[in-house]
Amino acid sequence: MSKNCMILVDNGTEDIELVVTSDILRRAEYKVDIVSPWDVVTLSRSVKIIPDKSLEDVKNVIYDAVILPGGLKGVENLGNNLDIIHIIEKHYNENKLIAAICAAPTILLKTKILNENFTITSHPSTKNHFNNVNYLEDIVVIYNNLITSRGAGTTFEFAFSILKYFNDLDKVNKIKNDIVY
Repeated sequence: MSKNCMILVDNGTEDIELVVTSDILRRAEYKVDIVSPWDVVTLSRSVKIIPDKSLEDVKNVIYDAVILPGGLKGVENLGNNLDIIHIIEKHYNENKLIAAICAAPTILLKTKILNENFTITSHPSTKNHFNNVNYLEDIVVIYNNLITSRGAGTTFEFAFSILKYFNDLDKVNKIKNDIVY
């Protein structure tokens, strides 16, 4: 069964983490909405994209997954947006998947969902922000309905972990074969 995924982006979002994740999920025939508060977003390497939906369009929609790519400036912008924080909290509390890569796990520190029982990872440069959780340096960490990953170089494993979370192992194997991974 196809899943509905929201990928939240802002100016400064990491290009690779956005494009690879959305590509892999779309190859798996998931419905992916790239969502932003802006009509045009300039990614961290100056690539401009037009989001599929505005933040206003999805404030009251529940997705199967909310995905947060990294990129320091993008993460800062997303984390300073109270609507984004509420979307993350609402989805987590509805037992929907939250997936964050690179610096994006730091956005979770602004929510009311993290506690000392959580196990996560992030980009090594943000490790010192996570003193009150179990921090691992694994490529991908899955804890309950939260997936975290290290950075641009781990994006394929991050995207495949989202598919595995939804028990789509056949799709993972097919996509890996198709893209010669």
